[in-house]
Order: sequence, then C-alpha cells, then structure tokens
Amino acid sequence: MSALSGRVLGMYGTSERLLRLLSLLQARRDWPGPDLAGRLGVDVRTIRRDVERLRTLGYPVHATPGVAGGYRLGPGAALPPLLLDDDEAVAVAVGLRTAANGTVSGIEETSVRALAKLEQVLPARLRGRVRAMDSALVRMPGGAPVIDAELLTVVAAACRDHERLRFTYGTRGGDVAERDVEPLSLVHTGSRWYLVAYDLGRADWRTFRLDRIDGCPVPGFRFPPRKPPAEDLAAYVAERISSAPYAHQMTLRVSVPAHELTARIPPSVGVVEPIDAGSCRLRTGANDLDAVPFHLAQWDFEFVLEDAPPGLAQRLARIAERFARAVPST
Repeated sequence: MSALSGRVLGMYGTSERLLRLLSLLQARRDWPGPDLAGRLGVDVRTIRRDVERLRTLGYPVHATPGVAGGYRLGPGAALPPLLLDDDEAVAVAVGLRTAANGTVSGIEETSVRALAKLEQVLPARLRGRVRAMDSALVRMPGGAPVIDAELLTVVAAACRDHERLRFTYGTRGGDVAERDVEPLSLVHTGSRWYLVAYDLGRADWRTFRLDRIDGCPVPGFRFPPRKPPAEDLAAYVAERISSAPYAHQMTLRVSVPAHELTARIPPSVGVVEPIDAGSCRLRTGANDLDAVPFHLAQWDFEFVLEDAPPGLAQRLARIAERFARAVPST
C-alpha cells in the first residue's frame, strides 16, 4: 500500500470510499481511472480493487482498457445493494416521475436528477412495471403542459453526459423543424420545463420548451462543453421567455418590494429586479399594447414607466381619463 493510500484510509474507511466511488460513477457516464483516483485521494490500483468490490455487490461497472480507458456504471444492477426490493424500487420510480411532472412544487429538478440515477441501474424487468403503472395513472388536467418523464430523463442524461440531441421542434408561430443541439441544462419555471442548449444550426444559444418537442430526442456524439451563456441560467431563461418573444418591450419602476411583485408575476411574464427595500424594476413585454393598461389596472401599487414603446403612455392616459369620467364628482 502506498503512503498516499495509507493516509486516505486513515480518513475514509473502505465502505465509505466505496459509497463515494459509487456516487461518482452515478453522477457521470464515463470516468478515467486517474480522475477517480484523484477525486478519492488514492492510487489507480486501489480504484481497480474497489471496482471489483462493487462488482461483487452486483453493480455492473464496465472497464475500458488503454490510455483513454476508464469506468462506466452500466444498467441492470441488482437491487439489494440499493437497499430496495422490487416493489419499493417501482414505487420510488413512479413517485419520482410524478414529482418530476410538477405535482409537488419545488422538487421537480431534484426529482429529475434522482430519476435519471435510478433508471440508469434499474433492471429491465422493473422498467416495464414502472411504465405500466405510470400509464395507468390518470392525472387531473391543469394549467401547465404535462411532460413525459422519459423525455425529461433523456434530456437530463444528455445534459449530464454532454451528448448532442436531435429532435423535432414546433415554434410559437407553428413552424416545425429538426434541431441539432448541445444541451446544457434544464430549467423549471414552476409551470413549464425549458432546455438551454447551443443550437448548431443557428450557431447560438437557444431556449426550448420541452412540451414543444415532438417525441423523444435522439442522443448523438459527445461534445466538449461550451461556456454557458450566463452564470444564472434561471435568470437567463426568465429574460428570454418574458420579454424577448414579444413585439413590444417595456420597463416599469414599481413601488413594492421585489418579493411581493415576484409572487404576482410568473417568470414567463416578466423579470423582476430589486432596486431597494421598497421598490423594484419589472422588465416585460406584450404583443398588443391595448391590453397592457387593463393588466396594470389590476395592480394595487404605484408604478412609473421608465422605458415604454411609443403609444403606451397615450393609451394609459386615455384609460385614466375614462376612469376619471366614470366616477361622479362630489
């Protein structure tokens, strides 16, 4: 045993190291042996021994020899090492599929990641049971489109493994086209799922609504990751879907704390930016300026137009005069 291995084993027992190794194998599709050794602070020989221990526990860890070789956790692992029996595994998978579809607020993205890990090692005989039970569930219709769990897991796995995707996509205007993309991340707004990806045909970053993807995407070659279009992908998607698609953009200064306006404005409608403790800025858009005054009239707080398209101020003035005339003078 090397001096490095001896020091690490002093900090981590073999069982704990095996769990950490298993977690790494589940988090990424392919791992070079030296990378795993560096993550765990051991030598490559120790990694080979730990991989053999995982195999004896029922985990199908595949090894590729050579300089570019490494390890990959394959499908079909036995369930006992997961501490789940068949019925429990099916129940967990169905529960994650349901949660991933947005029935429980706040855990959708976590559910997708967990579902991708579970289905990676789920035996084929249980995958059929999961799909059968999922197809038998009847969900009440809601305001948001329902996304197939298989679509979510395929896209999530492609983001994780840096694999290109090809799919048929329908735009807002009704056009349908084949798209080849390099997926980066999934973003959930609370009502819809979006994919942030580099569109190879447009040579630029794009956001795609998953409910507009026809069928299941086809994974392709792996690619080196590009620099993301923004550090905060949630804010990036919110800006792209709230104002950019509309013919008229506008900015309002609103006399209310940002968290209060955020509760009233979904990400698909506008981007809220805090100014100070009592005010914030809203960036939004519209296709029909005549509809804007009626939406703003529903607010119970003050606002000022900072940047508005031509004609909006005049429309607000006419509506204000009409409302004033409707109130009898005292």
